[in-house]
Amino acid sequence: MGSYVPSRRLTNSDLEKLVETSDEWITSRTGIKERRICGENEAASDMAVAAAQRALESSGLKPEDIDLLLVGTVTPDFRLPSQACMVQKKLGMVNAAAMDIVAACAGFLHGLATADAYIKAGQFKRVMVIGVEKLSSITDYTDRNTCVLFGDGAGAAVVVASDEERGIISTFLKSDGRYGELLWIPDGGTERPLQSLNGQGRVYLEMNGSEVFKHAVRQMVEASEKVIKEAGLTPADVTLMVPHQANIRIIQSTAKRLAISMEKVYLNIDKVGNTSSASVPIALDEVIKSGRVKRDDIILMTAFGGGLTWASALIKW
Repeated sequence: MGSYVPSRRLTNSDLEKLVETSDEWITSRTGIKERRICGENEAASDMAVAAAQRALESSGLKPEDIDLLLVGTVTPDFRLPSQACMVQKKLGMVNAAAMDIVAACAGFLHGLATADAYIKAGQFKRVMVIGVEKLSSITDYTDRNTCVLFGDGAGAAVVVASDEERGIISTFLKSDGRYGELLWIPDGGTERPLQSLNGQGRVYLEMNGSEVFKHAVRQMVEASEKVIKEAGLTPADVTLMVPHQANIRIIQSTAKRLAISMEKVYLNIDKVGNTSSASVPIALDEVIKSGRVKRDDIILMTAFGGGLTWASALIKW
């Protein structure tokens, strides 16, 4: 594992100067105290490369050892080429196939499931999965309902073929495009290109928070129950839960419905906010490096994002 967050902190006190809000209001409703924001000229690919280099270092592999590079993101450097190709170029990952996964906050777990499937099929042996977002680039800092939520960062994992009965145990992916407008960016694509909007496009994240909340809890619980059942386990067997760090109330509600104690739930939302596809791998990397994770621990990861998309994965460390 490896992760990276920018050095610049955007605190709740900073946001009080931008919109009508308060530290108490933000903290009580979201659990967020601060988030990290990219510096000038810092691209999403730069964060991805930093996280990837740390993951490679901890794995003992070199860039040329990777067969497949998967990058989950909704904030690529360019519309073309893909973010994965940009990261591949910067890393010198010359032997890998590279492709993006656009599943918003569930992007990393979609990548993890894809890596698992490719390895089991025998097509690839060493896969790097990255979740990276520069959400500050698509956040409207005049909208107090969304600007308090989002931050920037990247997390990466190296997934390798192994005969050991550890690693990825089970995964589950699902989506429902009927609800895409609950969390979306309306303009800038081919349906409503910016060239036709005379500078009046809606190019920032827009969210129906209350509806997203209801879907998020219900679907993350469903996905988590499925991976636990598929593994032949129960929620009581879960040693640690690493959820998408979107909102403390969503996390608490999800854990409660799964009957998993909050003592087993890893939280870093107070420090980094919602980093979308980077959220789960940043949290997983942090908790592993903290020494909290022991061999044979059962770790549940779950996430929900725009699309709508949701996913869970269960790993044995």
